Amino acid sequence: MFSKKHRYSGFITPISYGIDLLVINLFALVLPINFQYPILFHGYITLAWFIISFKNDFYEVYRYTKVTYIVKLLLTQFVFFFLVLYAFIGFFKQPNMSRLGLAEYFLCVFGSIFLLKLLNYILLMQYRKEVKGNMRNVVVIGKNKKTDQLIEVFYQRREFGYQFMKQFCAEDKNFDIRKCFEYILDNNVDEIYCSVAELKNSQLNLFINFADNNLKTLKFIPDNKNIFTKKLTFEYYDYIPVLSLRDIPLHQPLNSALKRVFDILFSLFVIVFLLSWLAPIVAIFIRWESKGPIYFRQKRNGVDNKEFYCYKFRSMAPNADADSQMASKNDMRITKVGRFMRKTSIDELPQFYNVLFGNMSVVGPRPHMVKHTNEYAHRVDKYMVRHFVKPGITGLAQVKGYRGEIETDADIFNRTKFDIFYIENWSIFLDLKIILQTVINAVSGEEKAY
Repeated sequence: MFSKKHRYSGFITPISYGIDLLVINLFALVLPINFQYPILFHGYITLAWFIISFKNDFYEVYRYTKVTYIVKLLLTQFVFFFLVLYAFIGFFKQPNMSRLGLAEYFLCVFGSIFLLKLLNYILLMQYRKEVKGNMRNVVVIGKNKKTDQLIEVFYQRREFGYQFMKQFCAEDKNFDIRKCFEYILDNNVDEIYCSVAELKNSQLNLFINFADNNLKTLKFIPDNKNIFTKKLTFEYYDYIPVLSLRDIPLHQPLNSALKRVFDILFSLFVIVFLLSWLAPIVAIFIRWESKGPIYFRQKRNGVDNKEFYCYKFRSMAPNADADSQMASKNDMRITKVGRFMRKTSIDELPQFYNVLFGNMSVVGPRPHMVKHTNEYAHRVDKYMVRHFVKPGITGLAQVKGYRGEIETDADIFNRTKFDIFYIENWSIFLDLKIILQTVINAVSGEEKAY
């Protein structure tokens, strides 16, 4: 039998629980909430916190967890805690309890735990990066593009706390599983990453048995080069496991309604407070430089591949190639005013009308011309997955550098990859992050904004 050595991560969750419970109970003692039965109230909020945390996986935060996910956990946790907190008044009939005091208590607890949670996350990241503490020794079994990318993550993201030890090429003629096992044991390796593409089922079973018998963490790197970022999920029909190929969060009614409400509010804000005065000014400059319409409309493919008219401020002189040829660098069709608008993305602002009308969303895969959609549907595998959701004014692919002209196959391939990742991993926090990055990019300027 072997035991895990130098594992202190198991103490982090209990300590965090203890600190958070101390915070919610201390504020209850200090602030003038005016409850009649102190023991009942303290027991109630403590039990409620335990239950909500368990259902919300509030303390299930890993070394590779993103800060946006932590913010999501915090907001979800405190929405339910707020409801449970005020339910105490009616449930235990507390007419003299101060509603204002309870609100003050909630805000103090929320602010304190919010800061503690983020501070704990940041300090742990810095501790792993600078002090080299709380590290995990890892080995990678396999030699391919995916394993190389994973090793690059180990090197670049030091804050994750992974110490890469060695890579074994499973397709090497000298590959010997027993030597892998010996190395793992001799060097106190904590985690093993196996490439499924390079190991036979019999070899995978050997690694599984070895990991179980030696208390090693075993993880698999899937061969998903043909399915991009598919998010596979298990569902159970009675006792029969069924693998679901793709789970799209926006196909859930609640998520869809939340995104639609956000789109309506955000588009109304832009239309009322920005376009109401900016549109007339832009119209004057467009008409002053060249004859033609103020707005340019073009058919694009939207959700379920349905065509709709996408609106923009006209940035080119009227031309016959507008519906077939993308704008390129130093494109002679672009006017002087149009070049400035495209550089600052002002030309895209009328698409908020599309968002309000329901053809588009603020964030989503960028819609392409009908001609190009038909072309890419045959050239790029899984390209049509982008049309499971509404197209967006901005998107994950755009903030990752894949906007504008598609010059090589790699451009459309990577754009599709990021779009599919967005579709399968959507959250309102991801939308907010993309919007913020889009604004930053517009202000700082982008190389492909032409």
